[in-house]
Amino acid sequence: MKVDAAAAAVQARRDKTVRFGLLSSIKAVENRSDEVMAQETEEEEVEENLNVSQIKQHLFAALQGINRGIFGVPSAKKSEIQNLVELLESQNPTPQPTLCLEKVAGAWKLIYSTISILGSKRTKLGLRDFINLGNFIQTINVDQGKAVNMIEFSARGLNLLSGRLTIEASFKIVSNSRVDISYQKSVITPDQLMNVFRKNYDLLLQIFNPDGWLEITYVDDALRIGRDDKGNIFVLERIEIC
Repeated sequence: MKVDAAAAAVQARRDKTVRFGLLSSIKAVENRSDEVMAQETEEEEVEENLNVSQIKQHLFAALQGINRGIFGVPSAKKSEIQNLVELLESQNPTPQPTLCLEKVAGAWKLIYSTISILGSKRTKLGLRDFINLGNFIQTINVDQGKAVNMIEFSARGLNLLSGRLTIEASFKIVSNSRVDISYQKSVITPDQLMNVFRKNYDLLLQIFNPDGWLEITYVDDALRIGRDDKGNIFVLERIEIC
């Protein structure tokens, strides 16, 4: 009987220890959850208090080293960029951009896009080792209702051959913030570069074809953001072309 009582006492102490340990673990998890929630709330409050200039600084920093996102971006980085884009959109100084198209006229350089060239597409186009992507320049002529996209390329091993894909499109206003874009024609120059892409020219156009609608979600004197009917985001900065 004494042995049984002693064993029961030992088991009771063990049960108490287990319960205490379990409660401590639960409390620790709750504390960590509270800390995470507090940190997230603090970060959200900081973001909400950022002005446009500060948001841009954060965005430009986030875009460093990702080659405009064209060859893919880690999910965490992509989420960071999207959050900053949305913050800028929420402070758009030109909510009805098609009513003042002079804001979008001129030349723009693409600095980020969710369009990506991955896997077999990248291999077929020679964009892994053979061909380098240069600047993406868009020129908008408001008076003519036309946009010209120029994508620069350079090919290794061909005496540093360089050239461009030029895509011309027309656009028409369909709302205070949206335009419909229609592909007109395209060409690759010089001919030597066209010969490099000829076999996969349709694939190249499929990637860069501007057909569809574009929502202008942010525009000021230096930066423009758009979203198209395919769910893509485009961030461009204004440039001067001599």
